[in-house]
Amino acid sequence: MSGTTSEPRRPAQRSVLRAVALPSEHGGWGLTAEPVLLGLLVSPSLSGGLLGAAAVTAFLARAPLKLALVDHWRRRRLPRTVVAERVAAGEIALLGVLLAGVALRAGSFWWLPLVVAGPFVGVEMWYDMRSRSRRLTPELCGAVGIASVAAAIARAGGAGWAVSAGLWVVLAARSIGTVPVVRAQVLRARGRAARTGRLWVPEVLAVMLGMAAWLAGGLPWVAVAALAALSVWSLWSLRRPPLPVKVLGVTQMAIGFALVLVTAGAIGLR
Repeated sequence: MSGTTSEPRRPAQRSVLRAVALPSEHGGWGLTAEPVLLGLLVSPSLSGGLLGAAAVTAFLARAPLKLALVDHWRRRRLPRTVVAERVAAGEIALLGVLLAGVALRAGSFWWLPLVVAGPFVGVEMWYDMRSRSRRLTPELCGAVGIASVAAAIARAGGAGWAVSAGLWVVLAARSIGTVPVVRAQVLRARGRAARTGRLWVPEVLAVMLGMAAWLAGGLPWVAVAALAALSVWSLWSLRRPPLPVKVLGVTQMAIGFALVLVTAGAIGLR
């Protein structure tokens, strides 16, 4: 046998491009897919499909744009800054092409929900630029903002304003009730203290928003009942041992898609 010893393998490092281009927030995939799926199930159209592709592109563009903004905010220019700027520019250009395609095919005012959601996205980007995107405020604003895509897709497909707004409300309400609880559960799973005494407040608010949409004719009662059941389950889960973080993420994604299917099915049957 040879007396030479092999050097220990070093863990493979991600390329700069991959580190810049791929989002680090895994839960964001679900939050982006939910409104796209809900809008297309309720009001399918080619315009809605283009809008869905635009939503995914915007989600992907946020990662490099965030890095570029952070570096500019800190007045530094690193090798990753150049890569981030180029990737963001390409994805924003693609986003513009997709939105132009929607504008050529969709009905009137499909863009209004996106404009209304603009301030929420602006707040999220402001926190992103200051490297504070993990706080509650930007997480809630981002979730509420991306939920507007469901309303825009529904409008692009010809759905009425009440139903379109109802789709936005049900997903926004779900995030308002769920995000604070998930944050507390992550802290518990990591062995840290979490304040859970007032988490019933966002859960009640979520159900109240759903009821308001139901009274306005935008949501079926089944969707509101699903929101209420989700709120009860979320509060009950705080009394149980915390799930591992990965299991918690998969569970929340499954719950989100279940709410989408229940809502779309109930709207289709009424």
